[in-house]
Amino acid sequence: MDTEDGSLWLTEDEQRVWRTHLEVSRLLMHQLERDLQPFGLTNNDYEILVNLSEAEDRRMRMSELAASTLQSKSRLSHQITRMENAGLVRRESCDSDKRGLFAVLTQQGWETMRTVAPHHVASVRRHFIARLPPEAMTELRTALAPVAEHLHEVRGG
Repeated sequence: MDTEDGSLWLTEDEQRVWRTHLEVSRLLMHQLERDLQPFGLTNNDYEILVNLSEAEDRRMRMSELAASTLQSKSRLSHQITRMENAGLVRRESCDSDKRGLFAVLTQQGWETMRTVAPHHVASVRRHFIARLPPEAMTELRTALAPVAEHLHEVRGG
């Protein structure tokens, strides 16, 4: 069915796929967040710890970390302040750019990451991977790859 502006409504099947995707995304992220709570972390905290733990010297420019985690610079700054207060990260100034700052994973942050990561992976496996038949893994990756690629292009990177 067309709308007044000429765009097409989703078909019944498209609507079911879209709504199932939304439901799974919301419920999965909610569950993963719940599973991080005993460690005093949020999904955002964990994502930042992962990014920093995988970065060279366990440090990233704040602007790069904001882009990587899809957060505004101001939101990331508040997040990093909370994580600094918990002893997980620290900020360091950038010698080559006096306005630039790095977020750096502390030893406590690294130890937290090493403790929490196995639990998080088990949670992902329990609530997502184990629920998919093996052949669906390839199908899902193949189906979602063009969407991810398109969204990276639209975002500009």
